[in-house]
Amino acid sequence: MEAKSVYIHIPFCQQICHYCDFTKFFYNERLATEYIEALAKEVNTNVKGAKNKVNTIYIGGGTPTALNIAQLEALMKLINEKFDVASCREFTIEANPGEFEEEKIRLIKSYGVNRISLGVQVFDDVMLEELGRLHKVKDVYTTVNQLKKHDFNNISLDLIYALPNQTVEQFGKSLDEAVSFGLPHYSTYALQIEPKTIFYQRHKKGKLHRPPQDEEVAMFELLKKTMRENGVHQYEISNFAKSGYESQHNLTYWNNEYYYGFGAGAHGYLPGVRTGNLRPLPAYTKEAFLSGVPRLTNEPIGLREMVEEEMFLGLRKVSGVSKKRFKERFGFSHEQVYDDTVAYLVQKGWLVDDQENLRLTEQGMLFGNEVFAQFLLEEDKLNHLR
Repeated sequence: MEAKSVYIHIPFCQQICHYCDFTKFFYNERLATEYIEALAKEVNTNVKGAKNKVNTIYIGGGTPTALNIAQLEALMKLINEKFDVASCREFTIEANPGEFEEEKIRLIKSYGVNRISLGVQVFDDVMLEELGRLHKVKDVYTTVNQLKKHDFNNISLDLIYALPNQTVEQFGKSLDEAVSFGLPHYSTYALQIEPKTIFYQRHKKGKLHRPPQDEEVAMFELLKKTMRENGVHQYEISNFAKSGYESQHNLTYWNNEYYYGFGAGAHGYLPGVRTGNLRPLPAYTKEAFLSGVPRLTNEPIGLREMVEEEMFLGLRKVSGVSKKRFKERFGFSHEQVYDDTVAYLVQKGWLVDDQENLRLTEQGMLFGNEVFAQFLLEEDKLNHLR
């Protein structure tokens, strides 16, 4: 197996959101130009030749569209030189409403981008301000209309729920407004309080009032019901799509397949190793220029880790883990490793074990982390199978 997907991280933002723990920095024109040059050195060092065939490309952030037009074009030229964009199934870029002028839309369209992931988060101006977002609800309408005008129909909209002081009713209104756009894909996550964020500091001081757990569960149930009623099916714990619009790039992760990770703080998965890049901008840029390999970590992935991740990641999908694929990939069946675990989780009502797949039940999705922990293996568990 080879890496057939590419993730590229652009860490610049016009404003830092209060909940975000991704690698990000305030946009600076000189630093951004230098960063694109360093990124080119990393990509050229690690991917030989030109027009390499890949299935998906994903530019995330940060806010990739924070780049100015010249920087964005330099990035697009790099990608088009190294990868065969014409044969790529899905080429996604993240964007914020209100920051995506038509010149940039025309540019990315001309370079083969065919999918937009739009960071909306909530349809409420007060909550947007509390999240540290710059855009207003009206900007979502403007941006979606601009994208459709330029024939971008594969648009994904991101929402966050269980926000500070958010009620189930408020989330329902936000959700109804989101689905009124009739878009083909929605990614919807419960707020997580991450270290090194403004929300984390408020949380430690007792000044962040999140909804109680039962209301968060009610929001998740309302989310599934609303999406189902609008013909948008759940295909992963937090992701919903109309048929044929499932995120092919994210399925790379959940199918435990290999992908490149380029840019500050980016993570990749290559045969035998998970890679993690340096996060601080000066450190990343310096090492990228020096060696082209700005690594912070190279974590060896052996058979045990591969088996565990096949279960953790695969069970996030509504379809679950394919028993046939598991055996083809590892040369032994899941029963030889997880027979007791599966029986226990089925008895708990958290797992379905049918003829072809292992998959989470509705209740199992609510206790996903507890389910995944059951699939951790002892060091010597697989010795007799080698």
